[in-house]
Amino acid sequence: MFRKKWILVLIVLVLVAAGAAAFFARRGEQGARVAAEGIQRRDLEAVVSASGKIDPKKTVNISAQSMGRVTRLAVNEGDRVTAGQFLLQIDPVTAESAVRRDEAGVAGARTGLEQSRIQVSSAQANLDLARQNLKRQDELWASGLTTREALEKNQSEVEVREVELRSRQQEVRTREEQLRQQQAGLTSTQHNLRQSRFDAPFDGIVTRRNVEVGDTAVVGTMNNPGTVLLTVADMSVIEAEVEVDETDIPLVQLGQVAKVTIDAIQGRTFKGRVTEIGNSPIQTSGAQTGGQRTATNFKVVVTIDEAVPDVRPGFTCTAEITTARRAKAVAVPIQALTVRELTYDDKGNIVRTPRPPAPRFNFGPQVDPAVSASSPIELLPGQRREEVEGVFVVRDGKAEFVPVKLGIAGERYFEIIGGLKEGDRVITGPFDSVRNLYDGDLVLLNETRR
Repeated sequence: MFRKKWILVLIVLVLVAAGAAAFFARRGEQGARVAAEGIQRRDLEAVVSASGKIDPKKTVNISAQSMGRVTRLAVNEGDRVTAGQFLLQIDPVTAESAVRRDEAGVAGARTGLEQSRIQVSSAQANLDLARQNLKRQDELWASGLTTREALEKNQSEVEVREVELRSRQQEVRTREEQLRQQQAGLTSTQHNLRQSRFDAPFDGIVTRRNVEVGDTAVVGTMNNPGTVLLTVADMSVIEAEVEVDETDIPLVQLGQVAKVTIDAIQGRTFKGRVTEIGNSPIQTSGAQTGGQRTATNFKVVVTIDEAVPDVRPGFTCTAEITTARRAKAVAVPIQALTVRELTYDDKGNIVRTPRPPAPRFNFGPQVDPAVSASSPIELLPGQRREEVEGVFVVRDGKAEFVPVKLGIAGERYFEIIGGLKEGDRVITGPFDSVRNLYDGDLVLLNETRR
């Protein structure tokens, strides 16, 4: 009795398997149900999208040039300022004292120079008088009315006065050098005094204020940066600084138009153009660990051509850079594109191979058809296999794989520059159907999508 029950169970299972096999066989004969779309000409735009932040084109960090205490502060963070407007003052007592000291030094040097010039005039007068006396002695000597001693005495007097004049002239030159040194020192201390007062370098906004009245400003050294007191930014020209992947950077060129969206400003898009492209990759902080390769990005600057209301430096933004345009291009939907391994003969012609036999129905784990058909057919002499991109075209109720040559990639469509023509109907879905299609498969079309 027990044996008869098992025989009945086996018979039922065989009938079920035969029915399932017949069902799948009929399904294979009828073909896979797919969606297709007719090829049309479309206007396409290739866009490179990248994220980054908003920065003003011109920013100045105001740092201390001399150590001192902040005694006056006239602006707050977010204030609008005009060129030349007073911002803050560092205690000027030390600098003012140095200026007064150097002013006194300059005045003393000028007085000494004037005295030396007077002495030169006096020495010149004495020399002229000595020369006149010598001339008279020469005339008397010629007439025999004077002694040689008197003549030689007047000659010596002239020589002494000449030496005295040269000495006074040299003293004048020394005094002039001293005056120039004192004036240079005064110029330096006056500059230091001016550095204790800070005015706005241009019209803009105070985007950062790091000090309060009473804080001590520190001067920067080679290894230690000085205190950044204020940051003033010119918000009249705004830039989007974005990071573009290395695979897209060859497509980006100066002058290309872009659309910039700012996360903090909803519902608006701003026009811009590419004004700077980095030549070196952006250096990321931290060392590469675990053998993982980090993404390589390049800086691209997009200058926004219109006013951006209520913008702040550091806002997150996205730039969509139009790298290419095609008018009336033959276009195919992105989801229709797939990759297949084709066999070519020695002349470069495609060798159409039959579909491998379908796997038998079984009750165990299902095997992917692509896996079951992965065993390659042995190549004939001169043949080669190559993976190519292409689409499935509906022809006479069958799916025919057609290799294509791609142009630019739009948002939803690829440009086709070889392999298809306007009016061809390409299979666009479902995804599993496109993935499992084989050249020559029967297909049943759903409604054509436009």
